[in-house]
Amino acid sequence: MKLDTKQEFSQWMFQVLNPLKPLYSRGCARLHLGDSGVTYPKTSIEMEAFSRPLWALVPFWFGGGTGFEEIYQKGLKNGTDPDHPEYWGGFGDYDQRFVEMAAIACGLIFTPEKVWEPLGETGKENLANWLYGINEHIIPDCNWQFFMILVNVALKKLGRRYNEERLESGLSKIESYYTGEGWYRDGGSSQKDYYISFALHYYGLIYAKAMEEDDPDRCLRFKERAVLFARDFLYWFDKNGAALPYGRSLSYRFGEAAFWSAYVFAGLDDIPLGVVKGIISRHISWWMDQKMFDRDGVLTIGYSYPNLIMAERYNAPGSPYWGMKILLCLALPDDHPFWKAEAKELPPLSEIKLLKQADMLMHRHGSDVISYPAGVCEKYGHGHVPEKYSKFAYSTRFGFSVARSQIILHENAPDSSLAFVIDGDDYVFVRKYSDSYEVLEDRVISRWHPFPGITVTTTIVPKEYGHERIHEIESQYDCMAYDCGFSVEKFTEGYEQRAEGTKSSVSYNKQGCHVSGKGPEAKGIVIEADPNTNVLYPNASIPAVVYRIKKGEPIRLETRVETYM
Repeated sequence: MKLDTKQEFSQWMFQVLNPLKPLYSRGCARLHLGDSGVTYPKTSIEMEAFSRPLWALVPFWFGGGTGFEEIYQKGLKNGTDPDHPEYWGGFGDYDQRFVEMAAIACGLIFTPEKVWEPLGETGKENLANWLYGINEHIIPDCNWQFFMILVNVALKKLGRRYNEERLESGLSKIESYYTGEGWYRDGGSSQKDYYISFALHYYGLIYAKAMEEDDPDRCLRFKERAVLFARDFLYWFDKNGAALPYGRSLSYRFGEAAFWSAYVFAGLDDIPLGVVKGIISRHISWWMDQKMFDRDGVLTIGYSYPNLIMAERYNAPGSPYWGMKILLCLALPDDHPFWKAEAKELPPLSEIKLLKQADMLMHRHGSDVISYPAGVCEKYGHGHVPEKYSKFAYSTRFGFSVARSQIILHENAPDSSLAFVIDGDDYVFVRKYSDSYEVLEDRVISRWHPFPGITVTTTIVPKEYGHERIHEIESQYDCMAYDCGFSVEKFTEGYEQRAEGTKSSVSYNKQGCHVSGKGPEAKGIVIEADPNTNVLYPNASIPAVVYRIKKGEPIRLETRVETYM
């Protein structure tokens, strides 16, 4: 699938959103897309599903398009009417509906003729009052501050009651998250993931577009930071359009490239329009080759295929439509140079690149993009935190796996990890987070403990063949240590696996991974991972080398991980 013209981008939007039309409620304020559970109630689930398509529709309307207006005019009017049966209700602290207000606020800022003027005076008053509720409750100290900011900007521009103090406090908090060189942290979080791109920078650039006359200095800072960030963020994409599967909220899928749409929307051009267009177009095309829709054309929870195992606790049936943020480029006028530009390949990029602010090394290895992160993450989170942040390597071509359980290797599926099994036990222990770390120009060093009484210092060194791992281990237990390579898709043409001596490999016609080791009683094995553990494909095997670790004897292991495609 190739996207080039504005018409083709618009057609793709309708291809994704049209299957929703018969599923809106009679009053159009609710959208029921599934029955899986989440941490918030049904009203919020269905309101979220209603709101998230606006991330594409508002830019589409702003850019001159028509479609879906009647649904959203009716839904906004009924959803905020306390006397209507589809009323979205009042709020509590940390309410999910605050998240969904941001898309509505953008509609009010950029397309009031679509979502404000048609409501009538009573409808306007109800909507303004309902939105103001975000100022009366606690919201998290993170990217959520931008939801409050955008709501207050919208209310201010419409001449309605807004909270100047909350607006300024939110902007001050966003300033405090900035860490330098174009990067933010997400509130109190230490981990760096897609939220830096599709939340903090994305909303900052929307703010810059909306408030460039009212708040020019801050708007300029947001733009300058995005320019710096873009130079690093290029490294997260491979030449085929795939983005690095890493971190949480991967069910937002093509939201991975939403930053680039905000980049052109804000008028930034440090990276040529053709390169940016190429990233966006190839990214969407890559996703359209995946199995992300159900039989009715509705987006599913998962990554490359429907998969609740890898989901977070906040992934509701409508959550994936946050990915529609990638279509902010539809706000560009028909004669904008973006639509005339030829989609270009990525510019020449370094084979090995230190992303200091992200605590990782990036490795462009053939057609693959591999990240070697330092294992910096929250100790507790929304689900599968160690798998999403603390593996030794993440790949656009091999993905990564999430554990079905912490018992038995095949259920744990510990690809790109050093997994410990203590003698006499079935539990599997891996790196959950690093106690300390160094990310250098050519290697990543981390010190960690999979279990009290076991300490590990791991050095990861990118090589022309893949990467080398050196582990220095001290253990108070007799145990086995499984140094695992990437998961490789099985049930594929030319599939083959081997394990002999100190080596193991899994491959098929398109790609493969080979692992070899040096250490006590080293032995090559292949782990048959449970179905639906890898985020890219539902069935996979993992080549590994297993070592014998003896109590009280410091030991050094060396493992070579080769990949080819």
